[in-house]
Amino acid sequence: MRTGRPGMNLWQIFVLSQVRLCQNISYDELHDLANHHTLIRQIMGVERGFGYERHEFEYQNIVDNVSLLNDETVRELNRVIVEFGYKVFKKKEAEALRLKTDSFAVESNVHFPTDYNLLWDSARKSLDMVAKFLKKYPEVQGWRKMRDWYRQLKNSMRAVGKAFSSGGKGKEQRVKQTVRYYLSKARALQNKLERSKEDLPTGDIMDVLIHLEMDRYMELLDKHIDLLERRVLKGEVIPHDEKVFSIFEGYTEWIKKGKLHPNVELGKKLAITTDQYNLIVDYRIMENQSDVEMVKPIAEELISRYNIRSWSFDKGFWNKENKALLEGHVEKVVMPKKGKCNKLEQAEEDHRNFKLLRNKHSAVESNINELECRGLDRCPDRGYMHFKRYIGLSVAAYNLRRIGQELIEIRRKQDLVEREFRVAA
Repeated sequence: MRTGRPGMNLWQIFVLSQVRLCQNISYDELHDLANHHTLIRQIMGVERGFGYERHEFEYQNIVDNVSLLNDETVRELNRVIVEFGYKVFKKKEAEALRLKTDSFAVESNVHFPTDYNLLWDSARKSLDMVAKFLKKYPEVQGWRKMRDWYRQLKNSMRAVGKAFSSGGKGKEQRVKQTVRYYLSKARALQNKLERSKEDLPTGDIMDVLIHLEMDRYMELLDKHIDLLERRVLKGEVIPHDEKVFSIFEGYTEWIKKGKLHPNVELGKKLAITTDQYNLIVDYRIMENQSDVEMVKPIAEELISRYNIRSWSFDKGFWNKENKALLEGHVEKVVMPKKGKCNKLEQAEEDHRNFKLLRNKHSAVESNINELECRGLDRCPDRGYMHFKRYIGLSVAAYNLRRIGQELIEIRRKQDLVEREFRVAA
């Protein structure tokens, strides 16, 4: 007797994950395609002829299974895809690579952070944890006015936002007054949570997990009470390393890339390296790292795997150590110097080959734009593990699409030759 929900094999999971990224669609649209798009179902191996029982995928089955691929598996898949790509693109086995490296921001699924709206997020999630206990244990006392807590805190948060955005005389006093009231409500909630926390049950492992989540949100609530008070009431400038940009996606960084629009992005920087065939041979998420810090780990990985003829970067990656490291293994390194060049450096940058490779470096920006158009401008998935997996699947989808385009072009040329041969005969 079969019990439970039918699963999916790895091939079906991979196909659906690639369709999602190539089309940049939601799980609802993916669910529809998985059940009604004949070609996709044929690729997955589930489309059968007339008279056979039809295989249908449940929505939650797709969501649960597509999210099972981990970052290590996806990275290994990407290596296999790149090696397959070289069999398609390369005319000679030993052909050296011409690499280009650049970085860009991948946004996480967060709203724009302020200390007062993050305080509200922390408060409402603390209340949500209490609500879970009340649903499971209706006999728990002391939370009869739960809805009032939500309403009062949300109204106070909105009043603070309105006070900050409005103008006119006495703005500073109005802001401080609304913030004081908001903080008084938040502290009252914090005190109530502290008093009643010990009375909440710990009957099973799920209760313990809810307690741990509640402790985390209470810590964040306390932190943002402190930050808001220091910034508005005490006039302090909050150090950058004390700031939190999301209570849900804690890995999120405040990224300034020197652009006019958007001037700030919230997420993680991603460094990618592409070759002359426009395949992405390496990608790395930057953990509070600058471009300069990424050169050494990328070089150590790729120099050991590939024969590299040239490698280009922009000015953000330059320092003496990085350039010296690469010049010991790569025939031509294009890494423009930050600031003023001496005569020798200026002569190098004025050389024809240097200028030619520097101009070709813009191809990596085109690759980045295509990645963003395929869904890598913003990650809709929650959690850092899923963020990393989403990036890896995006790179795999990009590379497969490039390889597919080349295979179609090869087939088109073969058909053209065969057609001309038949005409000549």
